[in-house]
Amino acid sequence: MRTVCCLLLGITLTSALPAAEGIKNPAIDFPQFLRLAAEVAPVRERHRVSEAEFIAMAGRPDTVVLDARSADKFVLRHIKGAINLPFTDFTEATLARVIPSKASRVLIYCNNNFVGAQASFASKAAPASLNISTFVALATYGYRNVYELGPLLDVAATKLPFTGTEVTK
Repeated sequence: MRTVCCLLLGITLTSALPAAEGIKNPAIDFPQFLRLAAEVAPVRERHRVSEAEFIAMAGRPDTVVLDARSADKFVLRHIKGAINLPFTDFTEATLARVIPSKASRVLIYCNNNFVGAQASFASKAAPASLNISTFVALATYGYRNVYELGPLLDVAATKLPFTGTEVTK
């Protein structure tokens, strides 16, 4: 059996399957992912912002609004001024191309921040929300000035400006 400690929850997870001792892959490190997720969890909680805070921060210098959704969803609807880098394309090099420095303020949002536009913002299961994995991935690459849009907003009522092929305003 393999035991993995999850500090965030204060529990120990034991897999029901025996460890695959013969299957080594240094490019995949699940225990380190869990450690990092636990480390950034309290930071993420403090860096979740309201709609008004998100709008104010987006207007400040050295701020990147990062949309990590797929390119096809981004084309349909995104926050005006956002830069699209799909989560599946995150690497050290691609992140460096869209974020000026690791000290830059990065604002993130995802499908689960919006209702009323299922085609562009299809809801995901809450534990699979892209905000969670994006926040952890950015921390993994050394970005520590990351803020996340916190609330669930109706696209018809939000003050955030959208653009894209699905937007009719």
